[in-house]
Order: sequence, then C-alpha cells, then structure tokens
Amino acid sequence: MIRLENLTKVFDTPKGAVTAADNINMEVPSGDICILLGPSGCGKTTTLKMINRIIRPSSGKVFINGEDTTGLNTQDLRRNIGYVIQQIGLFPNMTIEENIVAVPKLLGWDKARYRERARELMAMIALEPGAFLKRYPNELSGGQQQRIGVARALAADPPVMLMDEPFGAIDPINRAVIQDEFLKMQQALNKTIMFVSHDIDEAIKMGDRIAVFRAGKLEQYSRPDELLANPKDAFVESFLGDDRALKRLNLVKVSDLINEDIGTVSPDDTLENALARIDDFGYEKTIMMVNDRHQPIGTIQRTVALTTRGYCRDHFQSLPAVTHLDDDLRKVASLMFAHDMTWLPCVDENGRLCGQITQRAITHHLGARYRVQQAEATTEE
Repeated sequence: MIRLENLTKVFDTPKGAVTAADNINMEVPSGDICILLGPSGCGKTTTLKMINRIIRPSSGKVFINGEDTTGLNTQDLRRNIGYVIQQIGLFPNMTIEENIVAVPKLLGWDKARYRERARELMAMIALEPGAFLKRYPNELSGGQQQRIGVARALAADPPVMLMDEPFGAIDPINRAVIQDEFLKMQQALNKTIMFVSHDIDEAIKMGDRIAVFRAGKLEQYSRPDELLANPKDAFVESFLGDDRALKRLNLVKVSDLINEDIGTVSPDDTLENALARIDDFGYEKTIMMVNDRHQPIGTIQRTVALTTRGYCRDHFQSLPAVTHLDDDLRKVASLMFAHDMTWLPCVDENGRLCGQITQRAITHHLGARYRVQQAEATTEE
C-alpha cells in the first residue's frame, strides 16, 4: 500500500517559487496499479519521484505499507522500490544478467540465488535466458531492452514499483504486447504500482485506479469506469475526450453482458423446425446452427426457412465472426461493424457456444450510468 499525505514540492527558480505538486493526498491499495495521468508539466512525474526520493518533498509524507518513509535511509528506501523509466537506463557495459542482478548483489544475495532469479525473470518476460543473459544492451531491440528494465526492477522482489512512462518509447504493436505481458505478470506478482502515463488508452487498459493531475493538483482519483462515466469537472471531461463513452468499451468483458438464452438448431433439423424455433425465440432474421459438440458452424436465415424445404445442413450460411468470453467490448464492436452484424455468438475456450452478445446490450450498458446521473440530477432539482 502507498499513501501520500499532503505531499508537496516547491521549486525555487530565478522567477520565483513554483509549486510542482500541491498537497497531494491519495492511497493506492496493495496489489493495485495506479496510473498518474495528465498533460505535460502537471506534476505527475514529480509526485512519482518524491516516493523514492529522487526528488525530495518540500513537505508532506509518504507511507509504504503503513510505514512513514521520512526517517528511512534513502539507499535502503530505493532498494525496496522497483523503478522503471522510459529511457530504460540499462548499464551499457554490463551484460543483461549483470543488469538484472545489480540490486540483489547490493543486498548481499549469494551468487546461486541471484543467478537463478535472473533466469526466472527472463522466463517471466518471455525472453530465453540462454539466448539473452550474456548479451549486452546494445545487442537487443528497444522492446527487448524495455522488458529487461522491468525485470531489473523486479529482481529483488520489491513490494512497490514506480514506472515513469515505461512503454512510451516503444512502437504501438510492441507496446501493446508488452502491456499485455506486464498485466499477466501482475496477476501473479500482485505488486503495488504507481505508473506515469500521458496516454489515456494506456491508463484505462493498465490502471485499477487513475489519478488525473492539473497544474500540480490532483483533480480526480477514481477507478477507470467511474472516471470515464463521471468526470469531476470540465477539465477532466475535456482531457478524457469526446469519445470517453467509447473508451469504456475497453473495461467491460463479454462475460459481463452475455445472454445465455440462445436458440439453436442442428444440421439434421429441417428448415420447418428452424422456422418454428426462430419464432419461438422471437428472432427477426436468423438462428444459430451448432454441431454435435455445440460449436457454432453457421446460421439459418428466416427467409430461407420460409421459402425452402430440406435440412439445415444444406442451407446454412457460414459464420463471419465469433467472440470469446474474455474479449472486451471494443473488440466486439469492431467485429460487429466490420461484418455488419447486430449480435455475435460467444464461445468458451473449447469453441462451444455459450450465449450471445448484442449491440442493444452494449448500448444499454454504456447508457445505464448516464441514466442514473440524469435521474439523480432531476431528483436534486
């Protein structure tokens, strides 16, 4: 757990005192990722660097797991906090292994232990230990170096990690891959993380909580869905953008909105039976056809069932797309738009049909929060 209590930093400049961080109060629960978000010069990086005392606070306190860090030795404090920066900061004259084990060696770990730790971390970041540990940083790509930076920050198994735009210099494709890998790692590691970003989409994807800064002040501190649905003021609303309702699609999984009540037919059913089931379920155009393993293999059109005789296996249309339970609604919406569909079948990890998701369910979910807000506003009036 990280708690900031009235944390303030005032810089003395030739033009006078400048307050970079103004009485910041916030708490990050253990195991959460907190994203510090805001425009350039808003105080987010200053706030982050005060936690490990790269920048010394002018006033206020930092608590880590309930302990006031004010009286701690700076070196001891930093050795218990992982730190990752955008520029990576690997030592160019050291091998990858030497970079990763630098802090454990300072802490007095024995050689066998820290070398094994390096191999564990390489496997965790999806880089083959035998192929990379003896290389030097200039022999790696930017994305690979960034992964090594994360591994080095994790080497001594610190309870807290600070990350200053760690993926900002990586191209979009590799950045998305590394973000996904990091989130998988976090599920196992359960670190408490503060993470500076200027990218709203990254903040929504990565953060359990988001802190929006403006001119040294903490404007809003909320969970991503609450932030997008209920921005505190005009600045936060403007910063999030006009498409903030669409950004909420990233936060909702298919499993949250799936309708398990879905009608089906088999290849051996007659078209007459298919038409009856279409009517029974109140479908306008189609019904799903599944095989003997309950996997969706196509659809029967109502117009075909009305005008044709025969069996479903001879008159089905192929299925343009399916979605999975752990897909987010952004992917679902993209598939619907690409294939001109208003619904998609949902399948489990074995490809078995487990329900459907509709455009109507998505729009109803996105609009629910706003309807509540409107009702509350009407009540107050």
